[in-house]
Amino acid sequence: MNRTLPVLAAVLFLMNVPVWAEKTAEEPVDLDMVTRIREEGLHHSQVMETVRHLSDVLGPRLTGSPQLKAANEWTRQRLAGWGLRNAHLEPYPFGRGWSFSRSAVHMLKPHQLPLSALPKAHTLGTAGPVRGAVLIAKLAKEEDFAAWRGKLAGKIILMDEPVDLDHQGEEPEPREHTGETLRELGRFPVPVDRESDGSKDASIERAKLREALNRFLTEEKVLATIDASNRPWGVLRVGRGGPWNPAMSPGVPSVVVAAEQYNRLRRLVEAGQEVELEIEVEARFHDEDHMAYNTVAEIPGTDRDGEIVMAGAHLDSWHGGTGATDDAAGCAVVMEAVRILQALGVKPRRTIRVALWTGEEQGLFGSIAYVAEHFGSWSGPEDPERRKWLSILNWKGEGELALRPGHGKLSAYFNMDAGSGRIRGIYTEESAAVRPIFEAWLAPFHDLGADTVTLRRDYGTDHLAFQDVGLPGFHFIQDPLDYFARTHHSNMDVYDHLQREDLVQASVVVASFLYHAAMRPEKLPRPNPSRR
Repeated sequence: MNRTLPVLAAVLFLMNVPVWAEKTAEEPVDLDMVTRIREEGLHHSQVMETVRHLSDVLGPRLTGSPQLKAANEWTRQRLAGWGLRNAHLEPYPFGRGWSFSRSAVHMLKPHQLPLSALPKAHTLGTAGPVRGAVLIAKLAKEEDFAAWRGKLAGKIILMDEPVDLDHQGEEPEPREHTGETLRELGRFPVPVDRESDGSKDASIERAKLREALNRFLTEEKVLATIDASNRPWGVLRVGRGGPWNPAMSPGVPSVVVAAEQYNRLRRLVEAGQEVELEIEVEARFHDEDHMAYNTVAEIPGTDRDGEIVMAGAHLDSWHGGTGATDDAAGCAVVMEAVRILQALGVKPRRTIRVALWTGEEQGLFGSIAYVAEHFGSWSGPEDPERRKWLSILNWKGEGELALRPGHGKLSAYFNMDAGSGRIRGIYTEESAAVRPIFEAWLAPFHDLGADTVTLRRDYGTDHLAFQDVGLPGFHFIQDPLDYFARTHHSNMDVYDHLQREDLVQASVVVASFLYHAAMRPEKLPRPNPSRR
């Protein structure tokens, strides 16, 4: 009878170490390779050069825009130049592109003042400066339209309620995780019932309302609409306006104004003051190519019969800043990770593949299309109306799941998309089986601050495309820095808010995870397919 494990478990218990930690000793870690990865990544990093080019030189990279197509080609050439094989672009159907070259909003009455504003993506241009009176119109549901019919021609409409800025003096979220916040991440809360929370139905209803509103505003000859940024201190957080589907109504020109200035406009109008604005937006749609592209490259495997380990991040961004923290930083990290491994001349058992997704901001279009092409896809609902709207929203997880032959070949996918903070650990996405594996892989990086493994899930980015078809997809825990508070989808998403030390650290952690996933005897344990 082997008494080693029970004795070890008792020792771990007395040391306040979870009993499952005894299994970390069973997962081999190549410390010689870790040392080489740390040497190359920490002392010869190229991550900042990569992220600077993506953000400063190429700039914002809205899906379908010329800037994103330039980023696709530059990353393909960069990866090929480092010696990765099969560097190529994989197309998928998306829709029309959009870009803008000028945006100016001025208050003319009650006095003249330039306003801080940006156009929403896929909005129409104004065909020169346009002037109009400002009014408030409640159009929160289709039933509201009748009260405003015939009253909105030539007007500029304030669409949002005032932004509540009363509590902005409160202590902000810490920029870095603390011991307490990491311990909290380690505690697993009983999740809400995502199958019955109505999120899909609510999304469909919002999409229907948006389409109906765009048509109504166009029919009523509204001059433009104004939304409020939902961030304080002049930060402009901006996303989509019109649709990228050319069959849908683009609506009217739409801009986002700084929250403080928006609130003032509302107060003036509510007080009965005459308010007049001048708006000019130069924008254009790109209908030359309705395809979008993912950048893909790899380090070929040796003896594992076509098996694959992947890492990825999304190359696209919104247009207010330069997409530095969301997600040029993640792209630079995964590119640097494979550069490190290529520079070390590794010969992995499994192929190590890097993918830079597009269409993430619109609904994970690029990663879902890739997974559908290579691994598996859902048939969708039988109801044609529901199928139409779920297709527009790119929601999956309904109907029947059909797997492709490649499904059995993928060992794991690792995703980077939480800003530019250093890696502090990883979400296991509720897989208890991978927890001891990841604990072992993180052990050589505790001195760099990466030491937390949680059974929690993380949502909202490209690893979900893999989970949806029953493949292991994981997201790293990163320090928040100012990501959600300031840079996320805003004009503050620029190179200046990146932290070199954090990106260098993240690159070596990702490189080591890729290497060990590619070299271990077995593929990583698999989850059940999720239904988003």
